[in-house]
Amino acid sequence: MTEITSMVITHSKATVEEIEEAWEGDIEKMLKDLHSLDLVCECAVLKTCNRVEIYVVSPKGSTVLFQFAKKMGLSSNIIDFFEHEESIMHLLRLACGLESMIIGEDQILGQIKDLYLVAKKLGTTGKMLDTAFSKAIQVGKRVRTETEINRGALSIASASVDLAEDTVGDLQNKMVLVIGTGEMGTLVTRALSHREIELMYIANRTYETAKDLADEMGGHAVHFDQIDENLSRADVVISATGAPHYVLKYEQIEKAMNFREKELLLIDIANPRDIDPSIDDIPHVTLYNIDNLRVINEKNLELRMEEAKKAQAIIDEEFELLIKQYKRQRADTLVSELYAQSYKLRVNEKDKAITKLGAYHTIGDTEKQIIEDLTHSIINKMLAEPTKVIRYAAEIGDDELLESVARVFIANRSNIKERSELLKCSPSTE
Repeated sequence: MTEITSMVITHSKATVEEIEEAWEGDIEKMLKDLHSLDLVCECAVLKTCNRVEIYVVSPKGSTVLFQFAKKMGLSSNIIDFFEHEESIMHLLRLACGLESMIIGEDQILGQIKDLYLVAKKLGTTGKMLDTAFSKAIQVGKRVRTETEINRGALSIASASVDLAEDTVGDLQNKMVLVIGTGEMGTLVTRALSHREIELMYIANRTYETAKDLADEMGGHAVHFDQIDENLSRADVVISATGAPHYVLKYEQIEKAMNFREKELLLIDIANPRDIDPSIDDIPHVTLYNIDNLRVINEKNLELRMEEAKKAQAIIDEEFELLIKQYKRQRADTLVSELYAQSYKLRVNEKDKAITKLGAYHTIGDTEKQIIEDLTHSIINKMLAEPTKVIRYAAEIGDDELLESVARVFIANRSNIKERSELLKCSPSTE
């Protein structure tokens, strides 16, 4: 049966380093590689700072994803493989913030929307994934409207600021340097702007972008080539760029520490990481990354358990509706195929009959309409009961009957290639 299968690598089992290693190339390349596989009808990929998730629609999804993981050299210890209903439930929970490191955070919903649109524009999604992702986005909005799961919610960015305060104390008299002005860097500066900080510096490769953000948040812009001199004065550095390489290297920090006597806290919330992990060996330097934010999440989780229960109740309700929707879609596809083939036969035989009758005497419009209505009525009455049976079979999950019906009507097709493609991706994706 062609259904959704997913491969999920997240912070719950994998470290930041392992999540980095799980990613190979850009999103579009991965989507194209997946979609080019013979058994993959649809696919979508989610990539954030603490997760890599792959969703495929395939008659053999588990095999496809297992082989894909093997090709990427990934350990099965850090992967969860989910079948159809598990994949749907996970996606709904993810959109509602219940699978995030910071329970209830809002950022994940926007990330799901953006990454789904990438797949949709590339043409790698179809009816099944479009239905799942549309529902997930709708449920994510509903949960945030009807519960307080995200009230005062922490993001990875704001959690990094809390971690800084937990480590160095009050930030009021501290100098904080933020590297990066993308989505995560902007969230960091916004979180810092609500604290009483004496000096906040913002660095970015494009100085104008850094200046615009600094002016908005009450900070000071820094040219990227001035980072080294600011490292000697900063108390806290939070790095959140999208660079594919280390932004802060061992030699930079080692040199900066020669010109200062105070401790230096570095927090790396980028993926791939911005800060060389070996820097943690330099005396008087403390380096934290996303893994260290788990402690913040544990405190957050205790506060949100009641709202999480309310959110799960909504998810359960919407999950049942979605499963019923998929069942209806599967039945409708089979019924549509049944009617399409029967109507084609009806038209052919009706035309033959009119041609034969026309050989004996003139057939007028009235007679033609009567024959048209007669054949139409016969087909509809013949298919009425099978239609009920197919829809009931879908409703109760009688897959054996549905597969049998599909095979019977696929077998009637003369085009071998068309038959093969229909068997591969039907009925859920038509």
